[in-house]
Amino acid sequence: MAMTIHVDVVSAETLLFSGVATSIVIPGERGELEVYPRHAPLVTKLKPGSVRVKRPDGQEEELIYVNGGLVEVQPDVVTIMSDSGIRGKDLDEAKAEEAKRAAEEAMRNKTGSMEIAQAQIELAQAVAQLAAIQKLRKIK
Repeated sequence: MAMTIHVDVVSAETLLFSGVATSIVIPGERGELEVYPRHAPLVTKLKPGSVRVKRPDGQEEELIYVNGGLVEVQPDVVTIMSDSGIRGKDLDEAKAEEAKRAAEEAMRNKTGSMEIAQAQIELAQAVAQLAAIQKLRKIK
């Protein structure tokens, strides 16, 4: 049997995933990070994107979209604490496309730096959701 690591993915609202994995791909603030069992301890920020949990014994890979947050890695457990998240199977492409269009429109029409920054955040989240949907299609 392959070596595994326990993974918990939680948001402010709910537990999104809890189980074992052979590896986890995480959207770190400075780039994608792949974690294996016995990984060195670390804590880093997350950016909006998809967490991919590679399951043991050929089970289907889990995909979870996160809007940011933190990840704590220990040699035998990974805890991902997201501001909010959506299980891959629950992602809605039409809603993500509409959110992207609305954020792009807001960026064109806003004049204050705070308004523009908020629109940029919303655009980044919508684009990350669409990318997660594309990754999910490749998994299936």
